[in-house]
Amino acid sequence: MRKLVLGTLVMALLGFASCGGDNAKNEAEKLTAIEDGKYAGGVLRMNEVENFRSLYPLNVTEVTSHRITNQIYEGLVGFDQNDLTIVPRLAESWEVDSTYTTFIFHLRKGVKFHNSEVFEGGVGREVTANDFKYTFTKLCEADADNQGSWVFLGRVKGCEEYYASTQTGEPLPEGVTGVTVVDDYTLKIELNKTFTGFFNMLALPFTSVFPREAVDKYGKEMRVKTVGTGPFILKDINEGNYLILDKNPDYWGKDAAGNQLPYLDGIKVTFIKDRKTELLEFKNGKIDFLFRLPLEMTSDIVTVDDKLIGEYQQYQLQVMPSLALQYYGFQHKGDLFNNKDLRIAFNYAIDKQSIVDYTLKGSGLAAVHGVVPPGIPNYDNKVVKGYQYDPAKAREYMTKAGYPGGEGFPKITLQINSGGGHNEQVAEAIQKMLKENLGIDVELNIIPFAQHLELIETGKTQFWRAGWVADYPDAENFLNLFYSKHIPPTMEERSYLNSFRYTSVEFDKVFEEALVTVDADQRELLYLKADQIMMDDAAIIPIYYYKDHRLLQARVKNFPQNSMEYRNFRDVYFVPAAGK
Repeated sequence: MRKLVLGTLVMALLGFASCGGDNAKNEAEKLTAIEDGKYAGGVLRMNEVENFRSLYPLNVTEVTSHRITNQIYEGLVGFDQNDLTIVPRLAESWEVDSTYTTFIFHLRKGVKFHNSEVFEGGVGREVTANDFKYTFTKLCEADADNQGSWVFLGRVKGCEEYYASTQTGEPLPEGVTGVTVVDDYTLKIELNKTFTGFFNMLALPFTSVFPREAVDKYGKEMRVKTVGTGPFILKDINEGNYLILDKNPDYWGKDAAGNQLPYLDGIKVTFIKDRKTELLEFKNGKIDFLFRLPLEMTSDIVTVDDKLIGEYQQYQLQVMPSLALQYYGFQHKGDLFNNKDLRIAFNYAIDKQSIVDYTLKGSGLAAVHGVVPPGIPNYDNKVVKGYQYDPAKAREYMTKAGYPGGEGFPKITLQINSGGGHNEQVAEAIQKMLKENLGIDVELNIIPFAQHLELIETGKTQFWRAGWVADYPDAENFLNLFYSKHIPPTMEERSYLNSFRYTSVEFDKVFEEALVTVDADQRELLYLKADQIMMDDAAIIPIYYYKDHRLLQARVKNFPQNSMEYRNFRDVYFVPAAGK
């Protein structure tokens, strides 16, 4: 999820040395041995193939921003990087009542915001429960820069009332009544009704804490002006080229041996858009890990059973099915794709297995079931009947839709972002299938990612490519995209989650029942039913579920892979090069 152009300036910036330099050998020589066999020091070099959209926690809506803000901001709880279970962050403990509607959190004492000009004397102050009250109230504001209100709306007491008051320009002075400051280090949150997945909401970037002083001083500039509590502090940004994070010297965290976290001195993020160039930089030791491989070079790097080949055997390989879906979306409120038979025809016309085998070179699984990928605990996605490739049925439904053999069908545009080359290759294969099986012409429009999202969310494109990477390991996170309560009343307003503007009374009823069901097995059965309802409506075209490959330099340690590609670099460290 990303975009921009690669020019000669990028190559010059790869030699940027103000954050410790790019030579792996020199970095390793600067390491200091600490307790428990670990080392402190060094700058981790990573790359993103798309630029970030915003680093303001309430406006983090894509993966590049998510991966960066995870290092800067923190909330009450977070995800364990190994198994994605909920772990304490700024809350060191909590209690929950038997109905899962009242949560009491006990905050760590002595946690400070990053040093910043927003504070008197430039010194970060202590975080208290009042800061969470402020942040959670901001989360319930009607604001174009707040894309996370769905996390609390309809769930936390008083959120909807406060949201409505901000729409009239007269915010309720008490803020969100369901968020109560008991004392400086105790926070109470009350829900309208049972929601067993609430801890997942509290681990999202949207619920990260930030100080009022930063909002007062920076306003909309918080897109690139950050003040958090995390292990790293934003030092410098040259948008589209690089971003530098420095170690937070006052970070509250220590490891089991008493070592100060983070171990690294900093992180350097570059934004090389071409995956082949990215691989070359990795091989030259200028990037410390590589996420996803160039499609056209996959067979040169790994075998079909995921074993490294030849010169690549010197690196570490990590492989895992991902809780992520690549799909093509339809705008249901438009004059074209409000036709269910047409949507079904498109689904049958695409050979997803062929795309996985030949275009993706095995780096994925054909999405012939529902929208929820395999790997969600207790969720058997194979129960959901999706769309197998069937050109005859595709043509049959095209006729039902009123376009026999494609006759009378308007020329349409498929809008995509580049994604390092992956998206174009898949789109070209699908473009050909739609021509061959439906007799229609589809034009490709490749645009920058920020513009891509803008047009999708504001309903200005009819047919587009997108992906959804799980925010948390629950089927609800995928099915939530189709809940009609997320659709604004007019097309002029942004529809972030349900950008398709898909509505189904039947889907909503089953989904809402699942949300308040405490029994895990019964809840998953309801989610499966909702998934099937949405697939029968052909609300979107699921293309493939991801399978992710990561290559790591030998010196990178304690960086486990997980199915959400959730990253927290506070626990990552380097070891000296062999012979050092």
